[in-house]
Amino acid sequence: WFEWVAIPAYTVSVVLLVITLFVGTGSGTAAGVKSFLDLGFIQFQPAELAKLATILALARYLASRQEDPTTLRALVTPAAIVGLPLGLVLLQPDLGTVLAFVGILFAALFWAGAPIGFLILLLSPGISLVLSYNAMIWAGFFLVLIGSLYLFRYRLFLVESLSVILANLAVGTVSTPLWNSLAEYQQNRILVFLDPSVDPRGAGYHLVQSMVAIGSGGLSGKGFTQGTQKAFDFLPEQHTDFIFSVIGEELGFLGTGFALALFAFILYRLVRMAEAADPFAGLVIFGIFGAWLVHIFVNVGMTVGMVPVTGIPLPFVSYGGTFLLMSWVGDAMATRVTHED
Repeated sequence: WFEWVAIPAYTVSVVLLVITLFVGTGSGTAAGVKSFLDLGFIQFQPAELAKLATILALARYLASRQEDPTTLRALVTPAAIVGLPLGLVLLQPDLGTVLAFVGILFAALFWAGAPIGFLILLLSPGISLVLSYNAMIWAGFFLVLIGSLYLFRYRLFLVESLSVILANLAVGTVSTPLWNSLAEYQQNRILVFLDPSVDPRGAGYHLVQSMVAIGSGGLSGKGFTQGTQKAFDFLPEQHTDFIFSVIGEELGFLGTGFALALFAFILYRLVRMAEAADPFAGLVIFGIFGAWLVHIFVNVGMTVGMVPVTGIPLPFVSYGGTFLLMSWVGDAMATRVTHED
């Protein structure tokens, strides 16, 4: 049934994402982002449905292949399956959810048997985009990339090698215009990530208050519901994007360590279940693994300044909404797809 519903669910989710671009609304936790559909009696976020639908469609395609995707050309179709909803979400723009789609793609390709080297080559344009802020660093990376392609020369077609080089050159060339096209608040989030003191009362306010909250928790925290940063509303979005900061303030290092251990156990269980499943079920489970891993890493990382601040909730912890519902649906999919209680 999961295999049968994969393509219809994927189609419906793409249509909903297109509709969202025209009639979508924002929310209190996603200022300036049109990512919700308002039906009058309820609001929901089609991108969350699209994540699960994309996992099913990607798993169905990869499981139907007779051979593992061991060439770059074999990665084109899986990348297109994920790229369509990813592009529509990027237009909203919801950069946090875009990262989850990237996690789904690379997790599924890894589980399908794609070589690590090919996955790095597929990711290389994104690395070029990040490094192109400094011409010398980007040039060094580009030389390393060419050397890597030479090492892969017996495993790559000429067209594949040229495609990788041209993609990285194109990204390096358009990085400055792309930066200029970003909204001011998006630019500020990146600048604040590099130096929170740049705008401590504006774009850096979230990060500064989050780090103060976590740091003030010390070893054992201030006590459950006793966090002052939370109580006096210094900590923004404390029930959604920055809820991990509340854990740090109230339960301290021990509490955050325990929370991360629980997440690690959930991810470990997913891997073990995927190992025991058939190809389709294993791909579904590991796709869910990829999405949740990105959510956990980015959400926790942005609260301590490891990654730029972006609106992305913490699985099973952030308050309400479509994401929490779809997290439980994903949990149900992972258990039922393997007939495991």
